[in-house]
Amino acid sequence: MNWDDESAYAPSPVADRLVGTAADGEDQAVEAALRPKDLDEFIGQERVRQQLDLVLKAARARGATADHVLLSGAPGLGKTTLSMIIAAEMGAPIRITSGPAIQHAGDLAAILSSLTEGEVLFLDEIHRMSRPAEEMLYMAMEDFRVDVIVGKGPGATAIPLELPPFTLVGATTRAGLLPPPLRDRFGFTGHMEFYAPAELQRVVHRSARLLDVEVDEKGAAEIAGRSRGTPRIANRLLRRVRDYAQVKADGVITQDVAARALEVYEVDRRGLDRLDRAVLTALLKLFGGGPVGLSTLAVAVGEERETVEEVAEPFLVREGLLARTPRGRVATPAAWTHLGMTPPAHGGPGSVAQEDRLFGQ
Repeated sequence: MNWDDESAYAPSPVADRLVGTAADGEDQAVEAALRPKDLDEFIGQERVRQQLDLVLKAARARGATADHVLLSGAPGLGKTTLSMIIAAEMGAPIRITSGPAIQHAGDLAAILSSLTEGEVLFLDEIHRMSRPAEEMLYMAMEDFRVDVIVGKGPGATAIPLELPPFTLVGATTRAGLLPPPLRDRFGFTGHMEFYAPAELQRVVHRSARLLDVEVDEKGAAEIAGRSRGTPRIANRLLRRVRDYAQVKADGVITQDVAARALEVYEVDRRGLDRLDRAVLTALLKLFGGGPVGLSTLAVAVGEERETVEEVAEPFLVREGLLARTPRGRVATPAAWTHLGMTPPAHGGPGSVAQEDRLFGQ
C-alpha cells in the first residue's frame, strides 16, 4: 500500500520481474488508487511516521512552512506516498519532478520561480541531479532565493530572484551519494525500513478491500511472506493472485490459492524468483558454492554482470543466502538448505569446512 525510473532495447529482468521494485505503468495507475491520504492511514514506518507527524503539526501550529524533508530507502517503500501525505497534511499543492530531469541550473530555476507559497516540491532520485542545479538548490533551500546568470563571459550578470517559502521533499535510494552540504540543509531526515510480514499483511488486507477482493488471514499472510518486505511487491503479487483466484478458484484468496498462484508465477516462499534461483543454482551446482567471480557467475546464468550484481544479489545478500567476499561470491549454508541440496563434505570450495571458516563457525 505504501509505495513509491530504466529503459532498454530488449526486455530486461528489471522491467519484467514480478518481484522487481521498479514501478511500471500498471503499478503507477494502481498505486494512485491505493495510496493512503493521511498519516493515520499510512501503514508501517512507525518511527518515521511519528516523527514526521510532530514536524507537520508544529509547522501548522506556527502557521509556517514545514521544514525540508529527506526520505531515503529502497524503492517501493512509500517515499512518494509520504511526500503526497506531507502536502495533504499541510493543505498545500504538490509538484513532482526527479533528479535526472533536472540537467541544468536553468531547469531548476524555472521550477522554483513558479512555486507558490507553501507549495511542496517533491524531487525523486535527488542524488542524480546535475551539480550546477545542486549548487543552486543550496541557496534556494536556505535563503529562498536563487541567482539567475544572464549573459556569458565577462559581461555575465547575476540577477537575484526571491522565492516564496516552500517545502522540498527529496527522495533517494542512495543517501550516501548526496553531498554533505545538501544533506545538512534538510530539517528532517527519515530512513524507510523494509516492512515486517505482519505490516505487509495489513497492507494486503487494505489493498484487497480497495480492489474489492476477498482474502482470508492465511491468504494475506502467504502473499506478505513472499513480498520481500516491500509494499509495492505485495500489491503486485495480490493482483496476480487475484487473477488466478478469479480464473482457477472461486475468487476467494486462501492460503492454498495464493501458494498455487505464486507457484505459477515462480515466486517461492522466501520471495525468490527465477533469476534469484538461477544465480544460487549456478553457484551451488557449477561452482560448489564458490567462491566465484561475479563475471563468471553472470556468464553461467546467461545474464549481464550488472543484472546479477544490481538486480539479484542485493536481496540474496539481505536474506543471508549469498555473501560477497574478497575472493568472490560464496553461498551460505542457508542457500544449500533453501534449494534442498547438501554441501560437499570435503575441504574444497563450497564445503562445510570452508563455509565454517568463512562465516566464523
